[in-house]
Amino acid sequence: MTTRMTLDWHAIRVGDPITPMTIDVTATVVVAGAIATRDFMPVHHDRDYANAQGSPNVFMNIMTDNGYCSRFLTDWAGPEAMVRKVAIRLGVPAYAGSVLEYTGTVTAKSELGGEGIVEVAFRATNEQGDHVSGTAAIGLPLARARS
Repeated sequence: MTTRMTLDWHAIRVGDPITPMTIDVTATVVVAGAIATRDFMPVHHDRDYANAQGSPNVFMNIMTDNGYCSRFLTDWAGPEAMVRKVAIRLGVPAYAGSVLEYTGTVTAKSELGGEGIVEVAFRATNEQGDHVSGTAAIGLPLARARS
């Protein structure tokens, strides 16, 4: 669920969960992500080619993964949030026909240059295990006064 208002940095606590997100990885999602990121490698749009390479189906590319990770973070944090840093590690593939479950936790908070920074650890899993795991730093405005 997308946050309609940006989270108040002052109200966030280390250990808080990030609102989960689910993505149905359809063939359309895989192909659209590959086209949008200009990745024309056939394993992302041609099932027969993917099969010939030993893959059971087409699978998501890393640039699409980066996009969904950013969406997961900003859907939680809100429209004024800025992803300042993201680092991901790929695990098992996300084949067409699978479902990705994104979860995460706040790991740290700080202030930098008038901005509230929230650090998080997150992952996206499917039936095979961890597809993506990573960390991120999200900038939030500090303008809201404490009540």
